[in-house]
Amino acid sequence: MAANMYRVGDYVYFENSSSNPLLIRRIEELNKTANGNVEAKVVCFYRRRDISSTLIALADKHARELEEEMENSEMADLPEKQKHQLRHRELFLSRQLESLPATHIRGKCCVTLLNETEALKSYLDREDAFFYSLVYDPQQKTLLADKGEIRIGNKFQADITDLLNEDEEDGRDLAKLEEKIWDPNSSLTEKQIDQFLVVARSVGTFARALDCSSSVRQPSLHMSAAAASRDITLFHAMDTLHTNGYDMTRAIAALVPQGGPVLCRDEMEEWSASEANLFEEALEKYGKDFTDIQQDFLPWKSLTSIIEYYYMWKTTDRYVQQKRLKAAEAESKLKQVYIPNYNKPNPNQLSNSVKPALLNGAAGSNVPGPLGSGQTPGLGRACESCYTSSSYQWYSWGPPNMQCRLCASCWTYWKKYGGLKMPTRLDGERPGPNRNTLSPHGLPLRHSGSPKFAVKTRQAFFLQTTGATRLARRLCEDIIRPRYLARHPYLPVNTAAIKAECALRLPDRPKKPSELKPVERKPLESVVRYLEAHPRPSKPNPPTRGGSISTGSLTPIKSSPILNNGSPTILGKRSYEQHNGLDGTKSKALTPQWDIMAKRVSDVGRPSVSLQDEIHEVD
Repeated sequence: MAANMYRVGDYVYFENSSSNPLLIRRIEELNKTANGNVEAKVVCFYRRRDISSTLIALADKHARELEEEMENSEMADLPEKQKHQLRHRELFLSRQLESLPATHIRGKCCVTLLNETEALKSYLDREDAFFYSLVYDPQQKTLLADKGEIRIGNKFQADITDLLNEDEEDGRDLAKLEEKIWDPNSSLTEKQIDQFLVVARSVGTFARALDCSSSVRQPSLHMSAAAASRDITLFHAMDTLHTNGYDMTRAIAALVPQGGPVLCRDEMEEWSASEANLFEEALEKYGKDFTDIQQDFLPWKSLTSIIEYYYMWKTTDRYVQQKRLKAAEAESKLKQVYIPNYNKPNPNQLSNSVKPALLNGAAGSNVPGPLGSGQTPGLGRACESCYTSSSYQWYSWGPPNMQCRLCASCWTYWKKYGGLKMPTRLDGERPGPNRNTLSPHGLPLRHSGSPKFAVKTRQAFFLQTTGATRLARRLCEDIIRPRYLARHPYLPVNTAAIKAECALRLPDRPKKPSELKPVERKPLESVVRYLEAHPRPSKPNPPTRGGSISTGSLTPIKSSPILNNGSPTILGKRSYEQHNGLDGTKSKALTPQWDIMAKRVSDVGRPSVSLQDEIHEVD
């Protein structure tokens, strides 16, 4: 019962997609809508996979600097697996608020500010434990250090001296360690001090009457007298009395120097009404984060002035009134909500009737399909994370065309922590349905050192193959079917099965493989001489009158020039999928311009038969 009761301030999991990891949020409010549903106003936390690689590099740099400052090499001593899993526990706080249905809550978690005195490994030992140290701004795409960090260490704590013995004297000069600002054993009585304070308030009231700006802010006498009775006036009066050696005559003369009476004003009196409204608005948004309040709302005010105004503002009737209003609103809002366990089946669940050989690119010998002949079933690994082949429940994971799956334990880890348990070479790649970020046949590609491990569709790359790979292409050509794979570059290839088959066939083949059939090609000079002797015939001019072709009949064809000088062997502009054979049939909308022209211009401009025969001889 208590596990399903969610209150304001709890850190919870939210599910917005059946295949993506759970969202981590902090409940700020629980509101009941008009139709009776409960909505939660939450603060957003982001994972490493949710921010750009540039900001991830910045976060890693901040972690290294923090580790050097703490002189702690714990992160370097961790195994690679624990380093990988520790990255899944790091979150980034944001100021972004959003409203989500409370029925999407999937459980509780714990998020804490990174404690410098606590070992990082302790987060791995606890289930559903996360930490954060940086604040992420989704609009500005920036990362900043959290101002609420716990300041522990020699930089922030005073050095405590050893305890003195009973007869031991303190050798320090106490006059240098402190400054005396008031002497309670002076010659003045309490009545005389109170009389001097009344004189100081009267001088402050008169000074406000002479000041133009103060007369506008406090137009009445009682408002000026109330402002003159604030602590700033009393502090100045007592400091003046102490400075003049508690001589009343000299102290009163100091209150009214030659230029006029002294006017003392604090931050409550210095701020205008519009600035006070901005401060209250900023306080509602950022809380007591005075640095953000200064940067976004009051950049012309100093940080000291804002902090001083805050503590004076808390003593006003305005603060008491707002506190009562917030308490009344909190009484009307929900304190907690009960959400039952979510027991509906996940759409990514795989039925037990699915053969393991069909997953992770492992196609068995009895499975019909382009890669189903001659391969040994069950050689592909089962779980993409822990490589186990047995689980009571399997879940599809990643792009649908890759046919990857996770076991029940790894699926729960993926949903909670947003990553796989084991580090992989494709750790930086974020799985998704967009095949433009996939490598052909699921093979790793060598790229140009870009921080993002993603292959752009029109970026040049090359596959680095070994001698064993080239040999396997020759020995297992009937299984690989390279021409078919060239036309379908995103079909998964079971490399494990091909290696096993190659190992079986290798002893039966001769040690030196047969050479490729040589192709006789004519030298370039003869081709150039032939092209000079047989220039391309000029196009005949279209008939001006009475012709069968008119410009109105060519409206479906764009007037842009045909590529490669109109060669009939080079198609017009085609999509990337057509160039790579991803679509089996040619789209009618992308019919080459040469073919359309050939249908409309029947025999006009057609070369002679003998010329076509000579062209074929050169080819």
